[in-house]
Amino acid sequence: MNTRQQQLDAFGRLLDIMDDLRAKCPWDKKQTLQTLRHLTIEETYELGDAILDNDLQEVKKELGDILLHIVFYAKIGSETGNFDIADVANGICEKLIHRHPHIYGDVVVEDEEQVKQNWEKLKLKEGKKSVLEGVPKSLPALVKASRIQEKARGVGFDWEEPGQVWEKVQEEIAEFHDEVQAGDHEKMEGEFGDVLFSLINYARFLNINPEDALERTNKKFIKRFTYLESKAGELGKPLADMTLAEMDVFWNEAKKL
Repeated sequence: MNTRQQQLDAFGRLLDIMDDLRAKCPWDKKQTLQTLRHLTIEETYELGDAILDNDLQEVKKELGDILLHIVFYAKIGSETGNFDIADVANGICEKLIHRHPHIYGDVVVEDEEQVKQNWEKLKLKEGKKSVLEGVPKSLPALVKASRIQEKARGVGFDWEEPGQVWEKVQEEIAEFHDEVQAGDHEKMEGEFGDVLFSLINYARFLNINPEDALERTNKKFIKRFTYLESKAGELGKPLADMTLAEMDVFWNEAKKL
């Protein structure tokens, strides 16, 4: 591994390159906070994919892409006189020190849960009106549900044990089934949302990240379906022309693989 000085030198090199690109490259010169936003989101998802795949070389690459974006935003901020990379780094340093009084102060904690609770209490003292203010509005619904529940738990609003949550899941499924039978689409949608929310809550109690779990299932389905398509191609037969029974044969082969 590199020494701290080598790490600092590498970061300085990146800052120098960013200065060059911003001054000389036609594309880089045109970028704004707004034009970079969607690219940053895309890079974050690519990092997430690499982490799920446990591809450490790809993780390194994607971290570099995200670091570039951070430096890019800071460069733009320095040009407008609002902030630079030192302000960004010092800002997060001060926040971390303030939010960890059990490390940098005299607060004593017994476990991880107390750390989380202190974190949320400190945020309220900093002026936030609700513990839910820290949940970004633009988060995907599944991730947002997880964050909402974690935030609520941080101030003690939570179930006491997994069994209670499982009972709630069953209750919500029954209510959803009743609305399906009644045929009211709007109420069906509402109850389905409640089912998902309660399942996400139950996953949290089992220490399962629902976003990761669903994405792994997505990847598994894609792999099996791609295998099915390849086998249909070997037969020279379009999937649309195959029966479900024929497709099931290859699907089960894929599951064994």
